Amino acid sequence: MNDGVGLGGAYDATLQRIKAQDGEKAKLAMATLMWVCHSERPLLVDELCHALAVEIGSEDFDSDNVPLIATLLSCCQGLITVDKEALTVRLIHHTLQEYLSAYPDLFVMAHSTIAETCLTYLNSRLVKKFPPYPLPDHQCLPFLKYSSRYWGTHTKREFSDGLMSLVLELLSPYDTHISAMSLLQQFRSGSNFDEDLDGLDGSSLFTGLHCASFFGLVVLVTTLMDNKACEINQRDCTGATPLLWAAENGHEEVVMLILDQENSSPDEPDKQGRTPLWHAASGGHDGVVRLLLEQGDVFADSQSKGGITPLQRATVRGHKGVVRLLAEFQDINPNLADTKGRTALWSAAALGKDEVLKILLERKDVDPNFPNNNGLTPLQMAVAHGEEGTLTILLGRDDINPNYPDDEGQTPLMMAVALGQEGSLKMLLERRDIDPNYRDTKGRTALWWAAVLEKDEVLKILLERNDIDPNCPNNNGITPLQVADEEGVKLFLERKKIDANCLENEGQVSPFSATATQHEAALKLLPERKDADPNRHDNAN
Repeated sequence: MNDGVGLGGAYDATLQRIKAQDGEKAKLAMATLMWVCHSERPLLVDELCHALAVEIGSEDFDSDNVPLIATLLSCCQGLITVDKEALTVRLIHHTLQEYLSAYPDLFVMAHSTIAETCLTYLNSRLVKKFPPYPLPDHQCLPFLKYSSRYWGTHTKREFSDGLMSLVLELLSPYDTHISAMSLLQQFRSGSNFDEDLDGLDGSSLFTGLHCASFFGLVVLVTTLMDNKACEINQRDCTGATPLLWAAENGHEEVVMLILDQENSSPDEPDKQGRTPLWHAASGGHDGVVRLLLEQGDVFADSQSKGGITPLQRATVRGHKGVVRLLAEFQDINPNLADTKGRTALWSAAALGKDEVLKILLERKDVDPNFPNNNGLTPLQMAVAHGEEGTLTILLGRDDINPNYPDDEGQTPLMMAVALGQEGSLKMLLERRDIDPNYRDTKGRTALWWAAVLEKDEVLKILLERNDIDPNCPNNNGITPLQVADEEGVKLFLERKKIDANCLENEGQVSPFSATATQHEAALKLLPERKDADPNRHDNAN
């Protein structure tokens, strides 16, 4: 398929027709294309129509200026369409996006224009009359959500002379403005955020410095700090400081600016116990993590309310660079567990994050057998999720215990059997220190589990080992043969060391036998064994 530039002739012709319309239609069409092309996310129909109604610099929003979507579709000559399911407006084809991006002169200062539009809307009397919370429904202020969330993003992309006054108007004061709540709610949704708002007064909602730090607007942060408009360590309603917001979003320059302040506190956590380092690690922001670790008063092992450390969080997110930075930091304890007993290594194994796992295992003090609160080790989690690559890495270490049982005494080998994972089973059996006859808390071996769960292919692999005890009963005296299905019985009876008379337990059929039919089938096979006693009988009949 041709790309947008290849279709340039067709798009050129369409644009010429658009520009040939009367002045207002042409202007409206080009503005529409600019918004659809440069917005940070697909715009809802109402969002786009209200954005186009804003007159930059005006204190009033005139709803009579809101165009109909049908008008926009007509003016744009088929270059835009409405997604019927999402109710968003998009370009007719991805090649049009490529074409428009190849000709940046089509929309001069697009991002600053969008930013000025957003800020004008937020500074309008229409928006200012609403209290900071609760938020109104979408129909009251259709453009509030987008303008609140992205004005700073567009400003950061392209800063114009006209923006500073609009920004300062919005942020003075910002903590009583409805857009502060809209931004926070979009970025901090969930039950924790709802709890943070309980009993909150508007003055502690979200300051201008928090907002400027959130978006990484260096000039604005500098201006606000110089004017001492906000306290450098002030917490918002979530407990976050301006530094925390800058760290979370990876804004290195802002982080450096704040850290250079004499009274800055680089380790202040939010209400969930998450520090700037924690958030930077979560976002995979290597540069910010490095800056924070260089501070002498940052505790690298800080834990959130759930006990999650920056190292574990970076591990779960798969941020290799951050994990390496943290793992090389000597003051880190790699074996710190969260409230569920999960360490960084445990999480890496459970999620199949093999590259991260290798980095963590470079630490000499890491415990590769550290179990979670249910006694499940990293090795067991690798088996549970069928991560053979992870299993290879772990089994390659001499300090891995392949027989480590969980709280019910079940080993990785038993887990591989239960899940029918032949590959994992074979890998575990290659370990010289594997104990294939290990019994769980109820006396059940891996072979017993293979029999009772009718995992006949797995059963075959186990029975090929000379060190397997095929007659080992559970705590109730029930042997693997007694719980096997017909095919399993055949496999057992092919073994010379099997006790062919163990189908009876003190003259009674085991209550744990799978079915009477299976038992009868097994009895029919017994005469084939020379060591079977033909005079023994089943008292259950």
